[in-house]
Amino acid sequence: MSALSGSNLPTTVAMTTIVLLIKCQDQAGIVQAVSAAVYRHGGNIISLDQYSTALEGGQYFMRLAFAVQDWAQQGAAFCDDFAQNVAQTYATDWQVFDSRQRKRMAILVSKADHALLDLLWRWQRGQLACEIACVVSNHDHLRRAVENFGVPFHVVPVHGADKAASEAALQALVADCDLLVLARYMQILSADFVANWSMKIINIHHSFLPAFVGANPYQQAYDKGVKLIGATAHYVTADLDQGPIIEQDVLRVGHRHSVAELRALGQDVERNVLTRAVRWHLDNRVIVAGNKTVVFS
Repeated sequence: MSALSGSNLPTTVAMTTIVLLIKCQDQAGIVQAVSAAVYRHGGNIISLDQYSTALEGGQYFMRLAFAVQDWAQQGAAFCDDFAQNVAQTYATDWQVFDSRQRKRMAILVSKADHALLDLLWRWQRGQLACEIACVVSNHDHLRRAVENFGVPFHVVPVHGADKAASEAALQALVADCDLLVLARYMQILSADFVANWSMKIINIHHSFLPAFVGANPYQQAYDKGVKLIGATAHYVTADLDQGPIIEQDVLRVGHRHSVAELRALGQDVERNVLTRAVRWHLDNRVIVAGNKTVVFS
């Protein structure tokens, strides 16, 4: 038996994974229509998650991932086909993502380093599918820690009367980013700034929202004598700590814990919650519906 010559070996064709996020009124035929569009362009569905609120008003949500050859050529044709034959027919809000194109992320931080360092460490290990463009702080305290990861560090001081100038400087630094992460950034962003980044800013708040909004939530929790503390990752809106919640977690505590102990225990929860929320956003697993989210985790 002769060995196969090089010219007879099977050719491996690179496949691209594409993710579709869809939101519309629940209605018959939507899954078939989406699947047919993928099929028409040579796609092979590799995962499909869906959720319906049919009993509460009838909204439908889908995350579909499919593999396809030659997306550079197929992409525009697929999007035109989908817009005409699916989106218009079923009145869908939809987004399409090429998994090869990683989002650019900037991290904003003040002095606390626990959430920041967890993100940087996981990014360095390849656990976050993104490029970290820079870290921006209103203090210089964390410069060395950040630069040790090879990430640019910028200081933008914030002083009351000059807040507009500070935000203009911040905007200039992050203008080419797709996501801003507030890793315990202890400044309130203006409504005008937030409006330019709709559902593209994720904050970690160190309480189990809606409890203990605003400053010093661990002190508030201590004063209230709670038996659970928690953390909440949410999208930032003009209303303080009121944006759509992406992820939460809690930890049992007791009357023996001081405020300092609550803070130390809570920091582990904060960093884990923030990292999960950021990862899900980067992996295109979050659909915003009003002031809620559907997370296909």
